[in-house]
Amino acid sequence: MNINYDDFAKLEIKIGTIVSAEVVPDADRLLKLMVDFSEAEPRQIVSGIREFFDDIDILVGKQSPFVTNMEPRTIRGLESQGMILAASTDELFSILSPNQELPSGTLVQ
Repeated sequence: MNINYDDFAKLEIKIGTIVSAEVVPDADRLLKLMVDFSEAEPRQIVSGIREFFDDIDILVGKQSPFVTNMEPRTIRGLESQGMILAASTDELFSILSPNQELPSGTLVQ
């Protein structure tokens, strides 16, 4: 499916810094991430990436692009206020990250 540029331009993608990561109880795949976008408070992002990290503490301090203008969605009773960007194959998974540290909230262009 193709989209036009105007559809793509509607996405707001910003660099966020993960400040905490917690396992969502009774959910095999979910993590609750608190992410700094240089706003008044960190945003809560619920993501199905738990299975890819033996130690979720390695996520703390990592930067990644996030879609930040999605309509909030409730997942397992938790409001998710965005979506982390990642890539995967059958064997590999990686969250995307900038090649150098950027200020939290930097707009991806």
